[in-house]
Amino acid sequence: MDKQQQNSTMASNDPDLPDPSGDPQPGDLIEIFRPAYQHWALYLGDGYIINLTPVDESQAAAMSSVKSVFSRKAVVRMQLLKEVVGSDTYRVNNKYDHNHTPLPVSEIIQRAQVLIDQEVSYDLLGSNCEHFVTLLRYGEGVSEQATRAIGAISLVTAAASAFSVLGLINTRSRNRPF
Repeated sequence: MDKQQQNSTMASNDPDLPDPSGDPQPGDLIEIFRPAYQHWALYLGDGYIINLTPVDESQAAAMSSVKSVFSRKAVVRMQLLKEVVGSDTYRVNNKYDHNHTPLPVSEIIQRAQVLIDQEVSYDLLGSNCEHFVTLLRYGEGVSEQATRAIGAISLVTAAASAFSVLGLINTRSRNRPF
């Protein structure tokens, strides 16, 4: 199998997703589709990416573990894209380029290389893998995935509060002697 065929089998062929734009280029954001979430990495070149993995897992186990989204610490690792993707799919997704200016590629790569093997804080909502790679690419951490999760949590909290207040009102009206 040649390199082009190999890349097309790993890249997503979903017609609803943007074209993976062929081979990733250094500094590109890579979105990897896991069964329950999307994992993000930054392409360094020569088949390598930089990404966050849980501190307490082996490299092999960390690549597809849902546990990674609940960790509080992560390690910055340089790994082969094909090994991190495994049997999942991926796409090049520089989706924030329309409203954030990417840093020069040399600066992105330099910033990334300094962090390899460093332990960093991890928080699903405030400092996740998407925040990490967008911070490298744009100088600002951005995550639609986290924003959507925060919105869902807010909606559930508001609904629970409303039901609680309604239950309290209903209980008080039943307990009145008149």
